[in-house]
Amino acid sequence: MEMTRALLDEPTDFSLVQGGPLFQLLLRFRLVRPSMDMLVRRIIVITVIAWVPLLVLTLLWGKPLSGATRSFLYDIGAHARFLLCVPLLVAAEVIVHQRVRNVVSQFLDRGIVSAPERPLFSNAIDAAMRLRNSVLAEALMLAIAIFGAFFLGRRYVNLETTSWFATPDGVDIRLTAAGYWYIFVSLTIFRFLLLRWYFRIFVWYRFLWHVSRHIPLQLNALHPDRAGGLAFLCTSVIALQPVLIAHVVALSGILGGQILNDGATLPQFKMEIAFWLVFLILLVLTPLLFFMGGLAAAKATGLREYGILSSRYVADFHRKWLEGTAAEGESLMGTADIQSLADLSNSFEVVTEMRVVPFGRATVIQLAMTTALPLVPLLLTVMPLEQLIDRALRIFI
Repeated sequence: MEMTRALLDEPTDFSLVQGGPLFQLLLRFRLVRPSMDMLVRRIIVITVIAWVPLLVLTLLWGKPLSGATRSFLYDIGAHARFLLCVPLLVAAEVIVHQRVRNVVSQFLDRGIVSAPERPLFSNAIDAAMRLRNSVLAEALMLAIAIFGAFFLGRRYVNLETTSWFATPDGVDIRLTAAGYWYIFVSLTIFRFLLLRWYFRIFVWYRFLWHVSRHIPLQLNALHPDRAGGLAFLCTSVIALQPVLIAHVVALSGILGGQILNDGATLPQFKMEIAFWLVFLILLVLTPLLFFMGGLAAAKATGLREYGILSSRYVADFHRKWLEGTAAEGESLMGTADIQSLADLSNSFEVVTEMRVVPFGRATVIQLAMTTALPLVPLLLTVMPLEQLIDRALRIFI
């Protein structure tokens, strides 16, 4: 394990996904390489383990199309989890690995972490990688994922209708063969993948907190990104979008199943939808808020410094051109003083417009629209497709 870690992690290298016992296991079974390729093979193997036995066992011992109030082939929630969410969660590893490591390197490339502070930055990376590689953390996540099956059993104690995975038996339930695989294997895989992503996001939180609180950053209020030079952190938000979309796909599948099978309506779930959208958006934006203090201080310093510079310049400009102290014969027409005054004004405007968070409104809107995209098919349950398209077009025309 130490040899593998040495191979993957350079002194300033950072990866949220290249670590932990499962990653080592995938390396051993040649389902992943240090370059994070072989993605299709990983998706196929994990999806086959999670979903195919459900179909086979239901065909052999159950009735997937009829004979049950809730048949397997019409269980939208199960198919959404194992055929869409699981591949998304696995594919997200490649995207996050490539983009987040580039985000971390930009702290050095842009000079935001100065040369004297690089040892502290390397220490922060080492601490994050040690946490990422924690065997205890991954074992705990696996235990929670497995133990969740026992609580899941209680959830269906009051099941009143026959389904493809369970049948009511008085006050208890009787699991089918497919039901045992569904609860103890398929859902365990799904929960474990989700928990690993929450853990990785926690590692990201901890790293950014350490950088924002314990490393003096060279933030420039005059930076054209209007975020002191930290706008590149928004790339991490975009990188994590597949994880958010996977959550909403699962939610959409569950709600779609209830609408299709139980006669529910979409407006009944507006609070649940709003909660999950807000939660997921805050999940990826919150760590960027750790830099608010540093950005606010940089903006205050910039306003003070450029305010003093501007006052001195306009005072000199006033004395020279309005009080008549300009050199004899020097013409106002074509002088560089006017352009310099305009440039100074533009610079001060950049400082004034500087945000105290690394992201802007456009990032939030894009994140919200992309995250909510899997919910669009559910709108077809409340209005025809033609009417939905017409309303969408009216927004842009």
